[in-house]
Amino acid sequence: MNWEMISAVGQMLGAVGVIISIIYLAAQIRNQNKESRRAAMNVLTTHWSDLNKSLVDDPDFAALWLRALQSFDQLDGASKLRVGAHLGRFFRFADSLYLGVLDGTLDKRLWRGYERTLADIAAYPGFQTWWATRKHWHTDEFCAQIDRHIQTAKPKIYDDYN
Repeated sequence: MNWEMISAVGQMLGAVGVIISIIYLAAQIRNQNKESRRAAMNVLTTHWSDLNKSLVDDPDFAALWLRALQSFDQLDGASKLRVGAHLGRFFRFADSLYLGVLDGTLDKRLWRGYERTLADIAAYPGFQTWWATRKHWHTDEFCAQIDRHIQTAKPKIYDDYN
């Protein structure tokens, strides 16, 4: 064996080592991305639950919520403000979730569960009254999504709660 052959073998082994390192690095980055997405989805789920917590923790607000879904216009000013603020937070968060779906950050499977919740709320006339005057606060893509739900959804989820 001469020095040229030893050099060629060394270069080949070096190239194989670089390829193995690149493959390992790619696998590590992929795993890190999966973990980051999982962590982000857990945070989003926690925030979603926190938004719903006010309905559970405050019996007065729960009763107000049921009345508001039937007729937002029949609420007094303070109640409109209270329900409107809750809907504003809730739908602002949902809007950002939807943008996450569109850009691939949020798993579509997780979004479908959120979307069904939104569709159930959007079916009620009280929500529709609120939405008509606030939809301009949201992205066009999200507005189109909610408007489709308003057209197709039937109010039913809270019908037996009164």
